[in-house]
Amino acid sequence: METTRVAAAGLTELVPEESYALLATVPVGRIVFTDRALPAIQPINFVLDGPDVVFRTAEGSKLAVAASRAVVAFEADSFDAEARSGWSVVLVGRTYEVTDPDERARLLALPLDTFVPGERDRVVKIVPRIVTGRRIAR
Repeated sequence: METTRVAAAGLTELVPEESYALLATVPVGRIVFTDRALPAIQPINFVLDGPDVVFRTAEGSKLAVAASRAVVAFEADSFDAEARSGWSVVLVGRTYEVTDPDERARLLALPLDTFVPGERDRVVKIVPRIVTGRRIAR
C-alpha cells in the first residue's frame, strides 16, 4: 500500500484511497472539458461508482459534449479558510455516456441529486486514469 508523503512545506500528497474517501464527502465538483476548442469549467453534482465519477446532464447542454469519449479533468475540494486547511483531488480520464439499460438503471438508482432544476436524463461516467490529491494542513 502506498503511503502519504509530503510534497512541499504544508502540502501532503494523498494516495488514491485517501483521495476517493475525501471525494465521497462532497456533492459538487468541477468538470474541465473542451467547448468550441477552448477549455471550459462547470460545477456538477456527482456520485462515485467505485473509482468512476457519475453525473447527469441534459440533452443539448454543453456537458452533453463531454459525454462523447472526451478527455476531461474533474476536481473537487473542501477548504476551511479560517483554519487555512483543506484538500483538493483531481481526476483525469475519459467520459462515456451510459446507454446500456441495466447499467443506466443501476446508476440512476444511486443517490445523485442535481441542484439544477429540469430534466437531466443523460448519464455520464468519468473513468479516471490519473488520480492526484493534496491536503493543506497548518
